[in-house]
Amino acid sequence: MRVTIGAVGRMKSGPERELLERYLDRAGKLGRTLGIGRVEVREFGESRAARAEDRKAEEAAAILAAVGETGTVIALDEGGTALDSPGFAAWIGARLGGGSDLWLLIGGADGHGEAVRRRADLVLAFGALTWPHQMVRILAAEQIYRATTILAGHPYHRT
Repeated sequence: MRVTIGAVGRMKSGPERELLERYLDRAGKLGRTLGIGRVEVREFGESRAARAEDRKAEEAAAILAAVGETGTVIALDEGGTALDSPGFAAWIGARLGGGSDLWLLIGGADGHGEAVRRRADLVLAFGALTWPHQMVRILAAEQIYRATTILAGHPYHRT
């Protein structure tokens, strides 16, 4: 299974990018033992449309063109379902070996377009708070890494 964090916008260099890369690298290394390949980030341009609904629709179209019809999709949204880390790991673990790519999608400043929400297999919240998009990438990468450690029986996640 290939795991991709799809995010609207660009992440600049700096300590946030370094932390993101650290978790992506860790998840990729441990993930191989579970059948998860390299964990990657794919960035999508921000729409310049005047209306928020138009921006969300344009961004959703670009994201869904990359995802395709067969990928498993998690749309990150503050109004989504809250899972604890073992629950998130179990959700991913139930899809291992299915041959489908896994996408964790981070919308633009206005959130996800309705097309992404409809396409999502899971709409997931990292809590009710609104997080900066740079931080959400790091949180997503860390939770993917944490999920691999839980699935592999590694002691990183302590209950």
